[in-house]
Amino acid sequence: MTFVTTPDGTQIYVKDWGAGRPVVLSHGWPLNSDSWESQALHLAANGYRVIAHDRRGHGRSTQTWHGNEMNTYADDLAAVIEAYDLRDATLIGFSTGGGEVARYIGRHGTARVAQAVLVSAVPPLMLRTDDNPGGVPLEVFEGLRAGSLADRSQLYRDLADGPFFGNNRPGADVSQGMRDSFWLQGMASGHRNAYECIAAFSATDFRPDLAAFDVPTLVVHGDDDQVVPFEVGGKASAALIRDAELIVYPGAPHGITDTHKDRLNSDLLTFLNTFNN
Repeated sequence: MTFVTTPDGTQIYVKDWGAGRPVVLSHGWPLNSDSWESQALHLAANGYRVIAHDRRGHGRSTQTWHGNEMNTYADDLAAVIEAYDLRDATLIGFSTGGGEVARYIGRHGTARVAQAVLVSAVPPLMLRTDDNPGGVPLEVFEGLRAGSLADRSQLYRDLADGPFFGNNRPGADVSQGMRDSFWLQGMASGHRNAYECIAAFSATDFRPDLAAFDVPTLVVHGDDDQVVPFEVGGKASAALIRDAELIVYPGAPHGITDTHKDRLNSDLLTFLNTFNN
């Protein structure tokens, strides 16, 4: 196992697979780098070096009491990138990880970045506000917080068995193993860390960060995403990022890294291969 130590002493767990131009994967809530296994294996097998870390408070990384917000997440990502001296990297963020990637670019720029990808990602802003009237109502996130405090194990079961993978849609057939993996990863997160991360992914305004994107960017989103609705997430982000390419998966849920892994793996590899030094 490999760990990177951040300036505040946090130990960030890192997987390093394959060899070639680097691809850095940032995972969703309340998961960890294991959620990227299909993409990591596929991209590493096709000539890329894949770096995937567990966000602080998640998986095998330190369960810190503080720092459970996007600025620190982005700085932790920077610590990983700098520790491995990665250059010409493609940053790929799923859901909350998309916010982490956006905030990294907003805070640290793109000197080490060649491309960016947002998959089912939370930017530009999930929460409904006066200047974001199409966002998700605060009550939804308050419900997640209440569920986390009351019985977070059951909350993760309910998310996996229902909206995350679209298993609540007619005709859905999501394997028990896929749903169990979500629950297992969720329960490996720190209770406080996962609780505070709800505010981080829902209420952080990434619009200024998206304006700082100056590298080729791919946005991938399912149009039946019940967690980060397409209109709130992918569609809005693609409109704000200069020259972004938007790929919409018809009828796809939030968790397309699993439910649509073959198509996503292919789309990611195609995009990665468009980069020329």
